[in-house]
Amino acid sequence: MKIAEELPLYEPSGAEKSRCIKLLNDINAKFDLSLRSYFDLYKWSTDHLDLFWATVWDEVNIVGHKGSHVVDNAAAPAANPPWFSEAKVNWAENMLTCRSPEKVALIQATEPTPENPSPLLRRVTYAELYSLVASLVAALRGLDLQPGDRVASYSSNCIENVAACLAATAVGCIWVSAAADFGPHGVLERFEQVQPKVIFAVDAVVYNAKVHPHIPKLKALLSGLRDRCPVQPKVIVIRATSTATSSSEWEKDWVDWETFVNGGERHSALEEEIQWSRQGFDWPLWILFSSGTTGRPKPIVHRAGGMLLQAKKEFVICADLKPEDVFFYYTTTGWMMWNFLVSGLCVGCTLVLYDGSPLRDPAYLWRLVDDLDITIFGTSAKYLDQLSKVYKPREHHALSSLRHIYSTGSPLAHTLFDFVYEHIHSNVLLASITGGTDICSLFAGMCTALPVFRGEIQCRMLGMAIKTFMPTGVPSGAGEAGELVCVKPFPCMPVGFWPLPGFGSEEDVKAAAARYQQAYFSEFKDVWYHGDHVLITPSRAGNGGGLIMLGRSDGVLNPGGIRFGSSEIYDVLDTCFGPSPERDPADTVEDCLAVGQAIDGGTDERVILFVKLHEGSALSLDLEKKIKSEIRSRRSPRHVPARIVQIEDIPYTLNGKRVEVPVKKIINGAHVSSINPETLRNPECLTAFALVGDTLRAEVIAKD
Repeated sequence: MKIAEELPLYEPSGAEKSRCIKLLNDINAKFDLSLRSYFDLYKWSTDHLDLFWATVWDEVNIVGHKGSHVVDNAAAPAANPPWFSEAKVNWAENMLTCRSPEKVALIQATEPTPENPSPLLRRVTYAELYSLVASLVAALRGLDLQPGDRVASYSSNCIENVAACLAATAVGCIWVSAAADFGPHGVLERFEQVQPKVIFAVDAVVYNAKVHPHIPKLKALLSGLRDRCPVQPKVIVIRATSTATSSSEWEKDWVDWETFVNGGERHSALEEEIQWSRQGFDWPLWILFSSGTTGRPKPIVHRAGGMLLQAKKEFVICADLKPEDVFFYYTTTGWMMWNFLVSGLCVGCTLVLYDGSPLRDPAYLWRLVDDLDITIFGTSAKYLDQLSKVYKPREHHALSSLRHIYSTGSPLAHTLFDFVYEHIHSNVLLASITGGTDICSLFAGMCTALPVFRGEIQCRMLGMAIKTFMPTGVPSGAGEAGELVCVKPFPCMPVGFWPLPGFGSEEDVKAAAARYQQAYFSEFKDVWYHGDHVLITPSRAGNGGGLIMLGRSDGVLNPGGIRFGSSEIYDVLDTCFGPSPERDPADTVEDCLAVGQAIDGGTDERVILFVKLHEGSALSLDLEKKIKSEIRSRRSPRHVPARIVQIEDIPYTLNGKRVEVPVKKIINGAHVSSINPETLRNPECLTAFALVGDTLRAEVIAKD
């Protein structure tokens, strides 16, 4: 893939005053060095892990006991060495260092409905949030919860959910969250693995301008847990909508949120300070789950200190977030970006929570930007893609407060960089960021000291020793795409998969440890294999090379032994055939999916491109020729799909990611039943791929 020589789309002003450059200067002074560029700092940070992370701890003012030990610099990532083994910290304590009665901590916005066309914004100050968390801590301790017990949430993105997370982790409990839009069976697959003692749940959710009752889903979940959990969880129900809901359908042992909080408030009033449960740096903070599209979701356990130190580094040093920032991220509570957003409390800024559809009224979120002076706007590449087809925010909104836009979830196409700068804001740091559920933080992302180039993630993040490897395990050459790996330990590596030692039977702990090693260290010896196919670009402006995401490695296309990412095809279709007012609907591709089909007895593969066309359109021979011609001229003959197939719908996960690997398995003969439907937004569309797969395999057999 050729890297175009382009001018940056954005250049920072006052880069020399950024926190990143301040850190560089502090390290030069502290260690008598002469680091000059971001890449100099990056390379030093990965060559001296102990010195770097100890310095970060001090720079970002971690609350807790640090100790002298940091990490074994010589350890391989596969050894998963301990970090800050003498440290004692509490994540929630560090989220609530601000106690101001004037400073707003959380603003909650809810999607309008016909019954409630102008829902009021809910606000809590840092002082009010602290008081609420103190009451919840007392109430949870009243249930005899102990450090290490699991507290779960099946909830929407509301103030109560944030407070419950802070309270649970203040006690030293392990937080587990599932979004309210997950089906109960999918949540059961997660919760049964971790056996929560408490579940917080909402009574209803708002989406697409409708109020959806949540109690039936909660009951279905609890019915399944009764058969699989020896101890039944205590249920606390949050009345989440302004529409009054009846508790007549509640089970008799459920507790109303207000009653639960009030019970704790009487006890918390007797204490001047929350009794924070400070634990070791590697203490489990929360459990996130993989999507589990082709198997049981993996319970990934993240360490408290790692989540805290990484968030502080990313927000304070790399992103230059300040207390005066107003930080919004469109996310559900089941996506790691919710954890990412809530961690912004450590800066003392204001967080904006939103519950509802992002695009039913595409203007709504951008009105919030103007009304609330949002400075940091976070979303997904899928949202920006859909927005670009229906709305141009710059034509309708001032957006003068914006300074950063973050995008993740899937590669951000080059054309979407253009869309942001042309139709949202011409002078904003557009940060495509990547990391994921596995590390609940970032491998590559934003830096306020660096420019933004079209189609590229700005830089590799400080302290994260990432490289690209060829399938043989040797580093990729300059300008060569490869597998994203991390060759040195990092503090946000998961502690392991659940159950950890001391939390399960010897057999289950051993199986979880083996599953963990298989997930991240079986591909290449000793180094972390992340499963992304990427390209590190030549260094520009001292960044050491940006990143271009090319797709998930298990979805990499490999016709004739030439490997490339599916996003290289998607970019062409977005640019040349994506929805546009100027484009003939007959030449419009609404969505697409590219996968590889095995041929020649499995020794080779051909590319199959599925396209979803404009409603009422059919795939013509002329459009097929145009698509192949553009892919050939803009990429290479190897990129040209062997077959282009029209399909009614493209499958997505609940978090908005294209589902490539399951479709690849289906067209290569796997049964639809092998795919976990609970992790998909539209599992019903897989049947059509199975039918197409039968035809495609028959073609291959006939040719062979």
